[in-house]
Amino acid sequence: MSGYILCQTKKAETPYFIENISTNIYSLEELCYYLYHNLYLVDRSIINEGLCTWISEELDLPRLAAKLKPHLGKFASAEDVLYPIFKEINYLSYEELRVLNGKLARLELESPLVREKRKGDALMENGMYVNAIKLYQGLLKRDGLEQAREGLTESIYHNLGCAYSYLFQMEKAVECFQEAYDLGKKDEELKCYLLAYRSIKTPIEYTSRLTELSVSEEMKAQIQEALDKFAKKPETPVYSQHVDTMLEGFTREYHRSTGS
Repeated sequence: MSGYILCQTKKAETPYFIENISTNIYSLEELCYYLYHNLYLVDRSIINEGLCTWISEELDLPRLAAKLKPHLGKFASAEDVLYPIFKEINYLSYEELRVLNGKLARLELESPLVREKRKGDALMENGMYVNAIKLYQGLLKRDGLEQAREGLTESIYHNLGCAYSYLFQMEKAVECFQEAYDLGKKDEELKCYLLAYRSIKTPIEYTSRLTELSVSEEMKAQIQEALDKFAKKPETPVYSQHVDTMLEGFTREYHRSTGS
């Protein structure tokens, strides 16, 4: 695949809306791109009767739609669902197909809980932070996380903290990073927790917390280096004539990231 999408088939006048990442697609190439890069988000919310109707009517590909229809409403293999779509335009090279086969084989071996967590990760990668938070919170209420994979609970809390921080909900982010650190006692988790803690606390409170946790001088230096690096980032200038445009873009991105 190249960096751009060259359409080989008809472009739809009416787009197909991919709900879980709040995105419209207009061509089979765009659908292939989404499926290839978001395997953990491929579920009944996209592989459904509506997609088949769109493929048949908007893309004028009734035979492809007919191949997919028998597999709707149940768990189907990749050969039944994904491959017909990719093969319609020979979207994948031999090497990409080999990589896809490997990913699908690993996916089949994963437990449902691990797959669900990776779905949350995929939502994060697409900027759908609120949806990811809801998924992670649901997972934390489930039993058997550590039986599914050692360290899974810690990983969920860490990613939940990241999601909250992206939404500037730093109090909640701090709580999640602390949970992750308490579970694994890993330096990287401690670093995330202290960076988040520093963002909402006074210097005195932060220094006191370092003492309480017996943070090493090396870790203190790493955190200070990260803080100094962030402080040196140049701010983007905002000119009065650009305010409306900037706010419009910010609002659009906010709605996309929250799924609202």
